Amino acid sequence: GGPHIRVTFPAVADGDPAFWEPTVEDVAAFQQADLILLNGASYAKWVQRVSLPESRLVDTSIAFADRYIPLQARASHSHGAAGEHQHGEVAFTTWLDPQQAIRQAAAIRDALVRVRPEAEAVFQRRFASLQQDLQALDQQFAAAFDAYEGQPLLFSHPVYQYLIRRYAIMGHELHWEPDSMPGAEEWRTFDKLLDEFPAGWMLWEGAPESDIAAALDQRGIGTLVFEPGANRPTDGDYLSLMRENLVRLSGQLR
Repeated sequence: GGPHIRVTFPAVADGDPAFWEPTVEDVAAFQQADLILLNGASYAKWVQRVSLPESRLVDTSIAFADRYIPLQARASHSHGAAGEHQHGEVAFTTWLDPQQAIRQAAAIRDALVRVRPEAEAVFQRRFASLQQDLQALDQQFAAAFDAYEGQPLLFSHPVYQYLIRRYAIMGHELHWEPDSMPGAEEWRTFDKLLDEFPAGWMLWEGAPESDIAAALDQRGIGTLVFEPGANRPTDGDYLSLMRENLVRLSGQLR
């Protein structure tokens, strides 16, 4: 949108926006917005509990709702200060498939055109540039994962479903946190998993603590950070974050 719009993202910078709860003041600000952009796929569950103007709500992933990935299990677990929670009935990190991200961007473009028709040419031009970047990202991810085709990969957390599907990855997701050493029983279960799923790498949302990485290394498993981008990065944006993931992938998965 460039100078034609002002974007507000009130979720806390150091948490997971999927489990953020707005204050009364936050809800009032949403109610005054020209557009309320939702990720969809049941991402912002608080929306179901407040009154927001339907005419201004834009579910950016509704166009591919029939492609949502249902979750088999709904086990509760903790994310630090977020406490106990469940990840819901469908996978919601839709943007990890760049082709879906393009469709979400298109939904935003169309919504902006509706409220700022005088700037349509700008929105169309900027969308075309973003689409080109996302297409390139998609091709680069495909090439990186192709180099590891047919080999099993572990994922530390159940948020990579759309990435796994998009690039036909032989993946298995766990419920591990980078700052929480698994207990003895979890390691025994993990070792049994390795008998059937002999992975050489585990992808993490953030760098695991050194003792976790060392225990994995003893089992012949390398650790690789692939940040899903749930929140705003400290520097850069979605594209720069994904390109950093790509650099790490390309440097390791060979």
